[in-house]
Amino acid sequence: MGKSPVRIGVVAPSSPFEKDVADRVTALAARLFPDGTPEILFHPQCFERDHHFAGSDDARLAGFLEYANDPDLDAIWFARGGYGSCRIADKALVGIGNEARGKHFLGYSDAGMLLSGLYNAGFSVAHGPMCQDIVRDKGEEAIVRALRWLVTRDPETLEPDLDPDRPNAAFNLMVLSQIVGTPLEPKLDGHVLLLEEVSEHLYAIDRSMHHVTATATASKLAGIRLGRCSDIPENDVDFGHDPGQIARYWCERRGIAWLGHADIGHDAANRIVPFGYLTGL
Repeated sequence: MGKSPVRIGVVAPSSPFEKDVADRVTALAARLFPDGTPEILFHPQCFERDHHFAGSDDARLAGFLEYANDPDLDAIWFARGGYGSCRIADKALVGIGNEARGKHFLGYSDAGMLLSGLYNAGFSVAHGPMCQDIVRDKGEEAIVRALRWLVTRDPETLEPDLDPDRPNAAFNLMVLSQIVGTPLEPKLDGHVLLLEEVSEHLYAIDRSMHHVTATATASKLAGIRLGRCSDIPENDVDFGHDPGQIARYWCERRGIAWLGHADIGHDAANRIVPFGYLTGL
């Protein structure tokens, strides 16, 4: 008897998702794994709309918990980012059960709110491409990377310079800045922290680095790496420092090891960063 296909549940705890995008992801999975196509189940909640959100807070929470607690699913893949996961995260962490322990959760951007809380609770999480990334330039490459991670744990999908001797974690800078000091703040003692950003002014990146590096959490880091900061709006006065210079400045000022750049970002080249140690993946 052959091995059963991997079953991946897709939920949208933030902004709405489109059915035609889901169909493109499903078709790509069939081409990528013709001899054992993973079963990708998009929760109906993904396609609901409540103004900015993919359904009401209650609908998004219910969709997440239904799939997270489904013993027949192997992984939970976030459909997209946007905004909204913080509005359900506390109740999601209360409602999630032991059935979710064997699953892998994959996403980034606004999904970092949930990834942080899940990681704190001992779940297996990773920062990496989401379904919506298929609409980006060269977006199919991102989906292939995500599926190869979810289905086969292909090591070639990982950020190439992850520290094998220390735990790693990755976040969107603005998202992390918003959760430090809250119950969702990640426990990152001894971790190498990878950060990325999109569509923020350089002064906002500077402000967020000031905030993040001033926290007790940051003081216990093994170091910081910076991924791509893309689509930076033009400032009316030249800020005078690029994102790498900003990150290095705040690391040096706070006494945090500056470990250079990382291959992550809000783009199709975004590589996967499993939280924690690489052993046992």
